[in-house]
Amino acid sequence: MNLQSKLAILADAAKYDASCASSGAAPRDSVGGRGMGSTEGLGICHSYAPDGRCISLLKVLLTNYCQYDCLYCVNRVSSNVPRARFAVQEVVRLTLDFYRRNCIEGLFLSSGIIQSPDYTMEQVVEVARVLREEHDFRGYIHLKTIPDAAPELLERAGRFADRLSINIELPTPTGLAALAPQKDGAAIARSMARMAVHIEDARQARREQDRAPARSLGAARPARRAAPPAFAAGGQSTQMIVGADATDDGTILATSARLYGLHRLRRVYYSAFSPIPDASRSLPLVAPPLLREHRLYQADWLMRFYGFAPGEIVSPAQGGMLALDVDPKLAWALAHRERFPVNVNTAPRELLLRVPGLGVGSVDRLLAARRVRRLRHADLVRLHVPLKKVLAFVEVADHRPGRALEAADLAARLAPPPAQRGLFD
Repeated sequence: MNLQSKLAILADAAKYDASCASSGAAPRDSVGGRGMGSTEGLGICHSYAPDGRCISLLKVLLTNYCQYDCLYCVNRVSSNVPRARFAVQEVVRLTLDFYRRNCIEGLFLSSGIIQSPDYTMEQVVEVARVLREEHDFRGYIHLKTIPDAAPELLERAGRFADRLSINIELPTPTGLAALAPQKDGAAIARSMARMAVHIEDARQARREQDRAPARSLGAARPARRAAPPAFAAGGQSTQMIVGADATDDGTILATSARLYGLHRLRRVYYSAFSPIPDASRSLPLVAPPLLREHRLYQADWLMRFYGFAPGEIVSPAQGGMLALDVDPKLAWALAHRERFPVNVNTAPRELLLRVPGLGVGSVDRLLAARRVRRLRHADLVRLHVPLKKVLAFVEVADHRPGRALEAADLAARLAPPPAQRGLFD
């Protein structure tokens, strides 16, 4: 099989891996002709595949052969799909070639399990090692690790990758046992814990090095400190499949909150289940709405940056599911109208962050502005606050929402149902 055919199969097989972020990577560049690639600049370059997928990284599998038989996976051993496998040097060559053509900003590499978890992990790590050590590649590398692989291999992966990830696969141990019985939930947790320790150790070493005084090498030579060994500076992430079993959104968010707390994950990615050919009868016949995946990302954002607990976001009245017609923050505000209106001139930051329409940036601007005067309606306009959404929930010196908060049609006015626009609208 030629390289292009392999690429067609293995890039398509990797489209279910949800990650395009390169945030948190160690700053590197090739200024002065040293090496190739960079993790600096204002983000990563995006291009789009014919089916609309965004491509910022060369996202491929090393192989889509797999000895596991996870029911939801198109690459499971019993799946009747074309198979292919890259050699290590083929992935290296593709990465360098695409980078030189400005098509990608880095590599995302995952793999099916062949021969053994250790053998597969060795091959994945070897790609990163060759790129880093033999070609001085300084671009972004994200490696999907194998949880059953030896700890030494995971540690080695962290030396070359900017970010590591281990898929938790499903939100609950029960779901994992039912749909992926060969996957070991305890091994996944242990590997996440080990990576969290390595990442924290590396960060601590860097903090201590920054605090240590620089040793002078003489007047003619500037003082320099040796950099401590790096380990996955972009942290670790995971991905879970949504809609392959009956797990509700409240349980999914509780699992995410536990992972953020226990293992200090950088991100949890949610991937809506896609029906696959020759699927098991245990799987649903239709995919969950993509809007559900979107609402989970919004709720995840509320947990990480707005101080919401998972139990607050999902209302018991919704049967453990997020509302699809309004975003989670607005849904919470509508269900807790007694907490509003919030006085923009006196409320603490934590309460302002709960106002629908106010983001972290907007709240910081409001806090800075109210230090010099009492805020009025015109100040909200000047600060580019989305008035249509915010005014019903706040009061300022010359505005009170009055009975607007009690209106039965408030939700409909703030989040009208989407309407298809005409061609010439």
